[in-house]
This record gives sequence, structure tokens and C-alpha cells, in this order.
Amino acid sequence: MKADIIIIGAGIVGCATARFLSQYKLKIIVLERGADVAIGATKANSGILHSGYDCEPNTHKAALNVKGLSMYHKLKKELDIPMRICGSMVVSFSESGEKSPELIRLYERGISNGVTDMELISGEVARKLEPNLHLSVTGALVSKNAGIISPYEAAIAFAENAAENGVEFFLNTNVTHINFADKSFTIHTSTGYFSSPVVINAAGLESGNIHNMTHVEKESIIPQRGEYYLLDNTQRNLVSRTIFQLPTNLGKGVLITPTLDHNILLGPTGDFIDEGNSTETTLKGLAETLEKASLSLNKIPIRHRITNFAGVRAKHHSRDFVIEESTSGFFNAIGIDSPGLTAAPAIAKMLGEMVLSRLQPKENPKFKSKRVGIKRFKELSPTLQAEYIAQNPAYGRIVCRCETITEGEIIESIRRPVGAKNLDAVKRRSRAQMGRCQGGFCTMRLMEILSAELGISELEITKSGAGSEIVHGSF
Repeated sequence: MKADIIIIGAGIVGCATARFLSQYKLKIIVLERGADVAIGATKANSGILHSGYDCEPNTHKAALNVKGLSMYHKLKKELDIPMRICGSMVVSFSESGEKSPELIRLYERGISNGVTDMELISGEVARKLEPNLHLSVTGALVSKNAGIISPYEAAIAFAENAAENGVEFFLNTNVTHINFADKSFTIHTSTGYFSSPVVINAAGLESGNIHNMTHVEKESIIPQRGEYYLLDNTQRNLVSRTIFQLPTNLGKGVLITPTLDHNILLGPTGDFIDEGNSTETTLKGLAETLEKASLSLNKIPIRHRITNFAGVRAKHHSRDFVIEESTSGFFNAIGIDSPGLTAAPAIAKMLGEMVLSRLQPKENPKFKSKRVGIKRFKELSPTLQAEYIAQNPAYGRIVCRCETITEGEIIESIRRPVGAKNLDAVKRRSRAQMGRCQGGFCTMRLMEILSAELGISELEITKSGAGSEIVHGSF
């Protein structure tokens, strides 16, 4: 199959880039080795929109963080992306209080990066803003413009809008080899061959390997695993904004943050590992998460945890994003770790403009800039709920009790562009299975709905793609 542009990787950067380029008359293909979009680092991170004070000045990270955060405000309206600007706070335990040299350095770095919403405050003032802060907190840097977002919902929004504008997504398609001849790249995959004069490498943890298929000078990714706890939404009043500790060489450290759905997230750790797909949690890592989080708050109600998980970040030895045309027609987005989520729209624009300067395409006159997400039934007014049920009785049947998710929402998550094909994909689009019971009550009903909608046996239903089948036989 031939295309004008092939994007490898359907994480937040790949999907955002596909959406940006769909504004032009181009045949665009996205190849993703997983069974859904947003299943790598995009689905397992802190979900923070950083204001930009932590990035080293005069780097891609610094510039694209600030630009990306600004772009999200428009994208929220265009693509119906769930996000909330709640602010952030970096706490210090130094005897110097708000005059801590580390806090002042962060403040000055933020000014250099163009961040203007910051304030240094005492520990006493910080506790007035966040009453549960530990008494050992002596000072803090507060940023008003930081926020929280659902990273996988953002990627899905980009992907759906890109698909509506003609971009084709090929899931379960693993790239194995790339050849270059006659000004065109031939990409060998597990499902067939694809060719294009332009390739965008947005493969996350595999971006080094994808680069190395076409270059003599090699690149490598340093995988860094972070482990998290997620607390039940009954603990929603624990903090009102993201609470950071002072960053270290390993990253921004263990944080405590609300999520869009009123859960509380603790983490991550920062362990360098050998395998990028090593996403298991460990007793040591979870103990470290709890120990460090407990420094920031008086008490962590850990008995209200409902799950724990781990994600792996793709770090680069330069400690910056690598965004470049590394050889003619081959564009890299390598080492997109934090603040890659915040920077993603700006990275997409930067990559897109580099590609456009090469191809000089015409604008797509049929481009649709708007996308409407799945309406959450439980958040509708009683009048609208009644109207939904009258139009479609499936909205009157609750499937997920914990999160009050209806059959109508489940069906829509499957039928949408780049729709759900497995249980985890349904979860990311609808929140079914994300509540206190973690799918204990609704999994079998979800399997029945998937089976009916996809026209396949329940034996073929998976949690997250091939090899994760739920039912292994019948009797």
C-alpha cells in the first residue's frame, strides 16, 4: 500500500501529528504494532499538563512544553478533550522556606522559559491552599496554569478526528524492516508492505530501533519505569492540584495529583530497566511510591487504593527531545518523555511543518476541525438522560455500576472511528471497568456486547490484544 506519509506509532505524538497533517490533501497511514492507539507510554503516565518551569532553557522540551500547553486550550474546544487547569505546587522541606535555592532556581528557569504564572510562597500559605500538606513543608512554588488531562482520551480524540479526515490506521501491524530505494521507503510489517517518500518515526520506546533500520549512525532509548497507586474517588478532597517534590536527575519525582475523574494518583518511581515492555509493578517500587508520597501529605489513605500500575518512559541520553529530519524524508521524534504529553500538539506542529516544507501539499477543503466525544450519561441532566433513553433504550441499561456507564456508551465506544476492539480499549473510551471493582461485575457483560458488535465469538475477546484472551474454552 502506498501513501504520501507513513507515521509509525499511534501514541499521543503520532496521533496528534496525523491530525495536524490531515488538514492537507495527503494520503496518510499510521502503523501501530498494538491492538489500539495510545497503549504505550501514552496510557500509563501522570496525565499532567506542565506549565514549563522544570525544563532546561533553550531546549526543545522548554519551548514545546510552553507552546503545547497553550495549544491545548483551543484543542479542548475543537476536539472535546477532557482537561482541567487546576494548578500545581512544588514543595520544599528546606530550612530556607520559600527562599530555598532550589525553588528559586525553578522559578528563574520558568521565567527563562516564558512561564509567567508562578509564585513563591511559605509553607504556611501553602497549607492554606492545600490543608493536607505535611507540616514539614516549609515553602513552595505555585503555578496557576498547570493542569490535568486524560492522556489516552486526548490521543483517541486526535486519532478519531484524523480518521474522520481520511487518515488510515493499521493496528496490530509491527514494523520489522525498512528499505530505501528510488526516493521511497518500503516498510516491511507483520501484515504486509507499505511504501512512502516520507516516514515519521513516532514509535516511543521503539523509536530508537525504528531509526536504526535506516541509519548507519545508531540511536538508543533508555527505558525508565514508573510505578503508581490509584486511590478511589472517595478521596477526591485529598489535594486540589498537583503536588510535586523538588525534581532530581531521575525526573520530576513522586507526585500526588487529582485526576479528571476525581481519583487520586500517587507516583511515579524512576527505575532504569533493560526491557521497554517491562510494565509490572514491584513490592519495592510501590513501597517507594508510598514512602515518598507520604513526605508531602500528613496521611496517605492507602487502604482506599483500587489499583496500581506501571508505565515506561522513553528517555534519550541528550535529556532532550530529538526532533529532526535525520535523512531525506525520514523524520524522528525520539526520546519523548516528560513533558511529552504537554508538548505533543507543538511537537506535531513542528514535525508537520517540516514535512509540509518538503511536500508542499494543498489544503484539504473538506477538513473537519471539530470532534465530539462520547457523552457521559451520568453527567447529563435528568431531562437529557430521559431524551437519550427515549431515542435509544440502551442508555437505560447500566453496565458498569461503579462508574454508572450505560450500554449505549459502550456500544458507541466500539462503533466510533478507530473504535474499541477489546476490553481495555472500551475502558479507555468509556471508563467501564475503571471503578472500585475494576471490572469485577461488568466484564462478562462487556464481552457479550463486544462479541455482538464485532461479530466474533466471546472466545476471541481479549483484554488488550492477541495473547490476552479472557476465555480459553467451553464445556
